[in-house]
Parts: sequence; C-alpha cells; structure tokens
Amino acid sequence: MESSGPLSKTEAFFHPGTRWAEPLSLLRELLLFGGLVEDYKWGKPCYTINGKNAIILFSFKESCAIGFMKGALMKDEAQILTAPGENSQAMRMVKFTRADEVKSLAATLRAYIAEAVAIEEAGLEIEFKPSAAAEMPDEFQTVLDENAAAKLAFHSLTPGRQRAYLLYFADAKQSKTRAARIEKYLPRILAGKGLLDRD
Repeated sequence: MESSGPLSKTEAFFHPGTRWAEPLSLLRELLLFGGLVEDYKWGKPCYTINGKNAIILFSFKESCAIGFMKGALMKDEAQILTAPGENSQAMRMVKFTRADEVKSLAATLRAYIAEAVAIEEAGLEIEFKPSAAAEMPDEFQTVLDENAAAKLAFHSLTPGRQRAYLLYFADAKQSKTRAARIEKYLPRILAGKGLLDRD
C-alpha cells in the first residue's frame, strides 16, 4: 500500500532506504512493546514515560544507537552501556551496525528498557557533578562580541550544547583551526542546533 503523502519525520528516520533502517526498526519495536510513547525531539525519535524523556534513538555515520537518558543510574549487569563522551554524566548508550546484533541482545535490551521506565516512574534524578567551566576561546568570544544574533543564539542553547561547542572549538591547537571550526558551525548555532544534532 503506497503512502498518500510525504513521510513524517519519524517515518523518514526509519525508512527502509536509510542506512541503519533494520537495526533501528528492531529497536523501535522493543521500545513500543515496552509501553513507551514515541515522540520526535532534537531531530530524533524520543520515547517518553509519563511525559518524561527516557530513551532516544540515534543514527550516526558509523553506527546507530539506543540511548538511555538516565543510563548512569542503571545497573548495566551485561556491561553493554557506554557514555557518549568523556563529559557525559547521565546518558548511556548501546551502538549497533547490524540487525542481528539487536536480535542477539533483545532480551537484555527489554530488561534495560524496563529498568529505564522504572527509574522514571520512581522519579529518580541524576546528581550532576559540577563540571569545570569550558574554556571560551578568544576567537569565539570575538565573534559573539561582534555578532549580537550569534551571541543570543549561543546563550539560548542548553548548557550541554554550549559546553560541547566550547570544548570542540578549544580543542583545536591552532588559532586558524579554531576560527575555521567556529565559521563552519556558526550557522548551526544560529539555527539553534547543537554540535551533534541531526539536520
């Protein structure tokens, strides 16, 4: 049966023509069977319980992944969870490249999904440790000082998104590299997008 209109953003994410369609569709089935409500936030399918974000699916260049918003609170008895980055205090994820990898972990994933739901239903919260303030590169400070729209857009981002940009810009050792990164990502900042948000 052919679709009578354009695909929704969620349908497009899982469309058979996309690179990780098979493993992502299997993850989606597990999540919907687990009683979560499917939404679409930050350019990704997001799964909620009682209106709270619990789990999110990612499509990266080299893999796809299921992300548990409060994964740091999970027991992770199978030792399959990883942090997305060294500064991640809450999110934990499992990456996949093939459908059979999802199938082999299906029982474990069902248990993890149930645990994530239980964490939300119990109202548990992550105790964020104060992280060292990310360094503001001089090159980026100059851009913000000279561009009011950029300054407003950057400070309107969530603290996590601001920090990700600052860490990425400051990580470049040469000034010209920092300037090039800033120039490349400024349109995303102006569009209200984070460093890793999908277009």
